[in-house]
Amino acid sequence: MLIGVDYRIRAEAYLDDGYFTVTWSPFAKADKYDIATRVPAVGGIAELYFMDREGKLNLFCLQRSWYGGLRAMLRERCDASLEKDPYRLSILVKWRNRIYYRYSCSESAADMADVMFFFMQTYSPGTRGTEHSGRYAHIFLKEIDSGKLITT
Repeated sequence: MLIGVDYRIRAEAYLDDGYFTVTWSPFAKADKYDIATRVPAVGGIAELYFMDREGKLNLFCLQRSWYGGLRAMLRERCDASLEKDPYRLSILVKWRNRIYYRYSCSESAADMADVMFFFMQTYSPGTRGTEHSGRYAHIFLKEIDSGKLITT
């Protein structure tokens, strides 16, 4: 258990199924200096959004981090001078002062694999590239959003 961290992934098994609860941190405006002091250097998953002109948050990156932790990964993903992916870089440049993130911590690579698989199958059904851990016949997930913001 991660001591002092409320935003985490919890897993329970029942029969052959996995039940996950992802408690997200509140949305925060992306700033590499704030990330250095607010985000823990532990494993987990994070989502990055840009706020469009209508004020809606649009997901543009979902990523897990094991080695290096959430802090290092988010600092890199939010800094246009460090980002190497052309799509993410274009978002960072276009919406530079309108980038937000949230995260959830995990000490289990297998749990992160199952959660990422669930999200990818939900956001882009049928896409390949994200494998589940193979532990469960079915994966169920509940999200607890601390920020209560509307996302698309």
